[in-house]
Amino acid sequence: MAKFITIGYGDEAGYQRTAEPVRAAAHAQDARLRDSGALIGIAGPPVQVRNHDDAGVQVTQGAFLRSDLPIAGFAVIDAKDLQEAIAQVSKSPCAVAQGVVDVWPLQEMP
Repeated sequence: MAKFITIGYGDEAGYQRTAEPVRAAAHAQDARLRDSGALIGIAGPPVQVRNHDDAGVQVTQGAFLRSDLPIAGFAVIDAKDLQEAIAQVSKSPCAVAQGVVDVWPLQEMP
C-alpha cells in the first residue's frame, strides 16, 4: 500500500449549503477511513517556521499557502494507487460540501 497526504479545503457556508444526508454520509466515510487506520485531523491555526542558513529560528503566525477556501483538515491514508486514494476521498466532507481535496502521493525519503 502507498501513503497519500490529503488536504481538504472548505468553508462553513459551503458546508451549510450541502444537504444534511450528504454531509452525514461524508462524515460516515471519514469514520470508515479512520477505522481503517487513516490519520485524520481538523486544521488548527498554522505558523510558518524559517531557519535560513541555520542562523536562527523565525516563527510567523499564519499560513504560507494561500487558497480561495480555508484549509479545513488533513489526512494520511493508505491506498493501492492514486485512483483508489481519489475514490476514498471523493466522498469526504470537503469533496461533497462545495470544497476540494488535494491528494498528494507521499514518497518516503531514502
